[in-house]
Amino acid sequence: MSKPLLTVALSLSLVGMSCTQAASDPTVPPEYLAPEWMLVAIDGQAFGARATIDFSEPGRVTGEAPCNRWFAGQPGTLPDLKITGIGATRMACPDLGAEQAFFEALEQMTRAEITGPVNMTLTGEKGGTMEFVRPLN
Repeated sequence: MSKPLLTVALSLSLVGMSCTQAASDPTVPPEYLAPEWMLVAIDGQAFGARATIDFSEPGRVTGEAPCNRWFAGQPGTLPDLKITGIGATRMACPDLGAEQAFFEALEQMTRAEITGPVNMTLTGEKGGTMEFVRPLN
């Protein structure tokens, strides 16, 4: 097998393993598992760009920012939240200002709570909030 194909195969195996672990990992309660949570507001103000968060991989969070895919560490057990080492791809787009606002707010969040059947609110120690919704399937 060529090196690129081996890398892809190994990556797909690891993705499959992490999805299996998330379903049984006590640090990711099942109510947090959704294909993605979509951001609708930061500090009560509607967020006009697309941004998502995904808790399905134990110890990590991932998602889409307005311009780029992003990833970070999430040690600990939800609803306690500590996002560490945010990284992202580096594509430019007209929404880089919204992306910066998203990352700045995300870094401040310390708690993730399910607040309704399809709602989740992240809160920070200084009172900031990020409101997300889960798409209905």
